[in-house]
Amino acid sequence: MPHSHHSHSGQFCRHAKDQLDDVVKEAIRQGFEVFGLSEHAPRWRVEDLFPEEADLKPSDLLSIYLDFLKTAIELKIKYQDQIKLLISIETDYITNIDLTNILDLINEHEEINYIVGSVHHVNGISIDFDKSTWLRSIQSCSKNEFSRTMNPGPPPFLELPSTDDDNPEKESIKYQNDYKPTEKELIVFLKNYLDQQFNLINFYKPEIIGHFDLCLLWIPDFKLKFIPIIWNRIIRNVKTVIEYGGLFEANSAAIRKGWKGSYPSEDILELIISLGGKICLSDDSHGISYVGLNYLKMKDYLVDQGVKEIWYLVSSSERKEDGDIEFKNDRQRVRARKLDKWDTHPFWERKSKDI
Repeated sequence: MPHSHHSHSGQFCRHAKDQLDDVVKEAIRQGFEVFGLSEHAPRWRVEDLFPEEADLKPSDLLSIYLDFLKTAIELKIKYQDQIKLLISIETDYITNIDLTNILDLINEHEEINYIVGSVHHVNGISIDFDKSTWLRSIQSCSKNEFSRTMNPGPPPFLELPSTDDDNPEKESIKYQNDYKPTEKELIVFLKNYLDQQFNLINFYKPEIIGHFDLCLLWIPDFKLKFIPIIWNRIIRNVKTVIEYGGLFEANSAAIRKGWKGSYPSEDILELIISLGGKICLSDDSHGISYVGLNYLKMKDYLVDQGVKEIWYLVSSSERKEDGDIEFKNDRQRVRARKLDKWDTHPFWERKSKDI
């Protein structure tokens, strides 16, 4: 203790900051014992690039990730006496190309210890880039039209909503951030998100489920529990993860994005606990200043929600301890280990003095 299973750096991710070495040194300074280096998987189509990547090709993203692997291995050795670094890949699922190509990459590189299984796109459109693209994803789902985040250009640029010839201002008004989707529109969107997540879970059996309810990023108070067609899908997804032993990350990034607590939200976290699901900790850091950010607030949230134990990953090369859990997947590169009385660990007192 403490642990984080999900992190990024500006060296290999253009919407993050700082060199990976400096991120690791900050984790060491704060007293992290296990820190997962989990850079984003490559995206394979020009239309899946982001504005800051307009000068790149999909093949460049693959090269960047391979460079990340090389650097992460070097840091793992360099700091082995100070911290346990694990190497990961954070998935996405935009099209089936992502599933097959990422799986090939994982199979080719045994240095990838585990998968953070995340969904960031619905119907081909990013849901966490900004609120406008999230709204556009909702409309795409409502129309049952597969779309894209970026116009492939050249150069690639952010896809904007089309205008109505009779009323050119109609679409721009609709995509202002104060536009509120109807419940009917949201239900179709949420169904699509959860079905994509289910497919990803079944395909990879990820050791870590990344920000389970990212779909609620812009509507954190929206209640899913009272919509059977949605809640039944959540139960299905949670039970599937539990069956193969996957961990659900409590992700503190939600707090810096305006949530009262971390992902997952209260009702889903309660469900996970009630079904015997396992919780691990992540900061989803995107640079030095985000390492361990809002961990104290996340601890209080988790304690209030009744989380009595947390789990963390250890390399399968380590000596197995009583109580370690093997994942029911084909990789077997890590195991899960339980930490009881996690909320009384000395880290929290040190962390409170570090603020």
